Amino acid sequence: MKYEWVTPDMKQYPKGLREIKNKPKKLYYVGNLEVLNQRCVSLVGSRTANGYGKSVAEQLASKLAMRGVTVVSGLAKGIDTCAHRGALKAGGNTAAVLGCGLDVCYPPENRNLMKEIAEKGLLITEYDLGTKAERYHFPNRNRIISGLSEITVVVQARNRSGSLITAELAAEQGREVMAVPGNIDSQHNLGTNKLIREGATMLLSESDIFEALGIDHIDEQEAKNKLSATEFEIFELLLKNGEMSMDEICMALGKSPAYVNPIVAVMEMKGFTFSEMGKIFLANV
Repeated sequence: MKYEWVTPDMKQYPKGLREIKNKPKKLYYVGNLEVLNQRCVSLVGSRTANGYGKSVAEQLASKLAMRGVTVVSGLAKGIDTCAHRGALKAGGNTAAVLGCGLDVCYPPENRNLMKEIAEKGLLITEYDLGTKAERYHFPNRNRIISGLSEITVVVQARNRSGSLITAELAAEQGREVMAVPGNIDSQHNLGTNKLIREGATMLLSESDIFEALGIDHIDEQEAKNKLSATEFEIFELLLKNGEMSMDEICMALGKSPAYVNPIVAVMEMKGFTFSEMGKIFLANV
């Protein structure tokens, strides 16, 4: 892997971190630093999450990634792992903030995931090469996770979860904190439920995040029900890319303009797309 670094005096330094106290004096990274120029949302939570928490994390990450939002997390077991995987499965962007050097994999079982993120997203840390993961590194790492993100979402957390530190740091940095509610008879949800009681925004669906970001929510289920298979394929392309020219859609589908033009016209009549200045966009549905 090719390791690079960036400092606050360089224009590539992440904008979100310029605004926080105790910003990292040097950041080492592998991958595409440009993913941090997109809207960023962090998904964090317990390493010992249950099936509910893992499913929610992966689904939220997928929905965010499909709308061009970079999913930020910490490559830990549980919620972090599911968040990164959800973003990658959707073909979107994800950034993993490490509590060790870039040449150290922690936890070891995430080696393949770490490699995939390096190839398709971003690995970033303030720790020098060779630095092992130490317990006290993770609170420092958490300030970077929250600092990079406009919103920090705690998906599932026990009462003493480290993700609660991330939520506290996000609040101190003036960033919004959201928490996914869970059943009250499970230890897995004590931390997130307490966050909501203490003022965090209750997250009921991904549309709450999109609303907070000022991104129009798209009802994919409605689209799936009302569009043909090819129309829905175009819908998903636009969902992922934001806007596309007719040539770009034709290239992605491997079809001619004579084939694609009438389909897009029908989608516009159905109210799912609109065109402007040579580009095709999704309408609010």
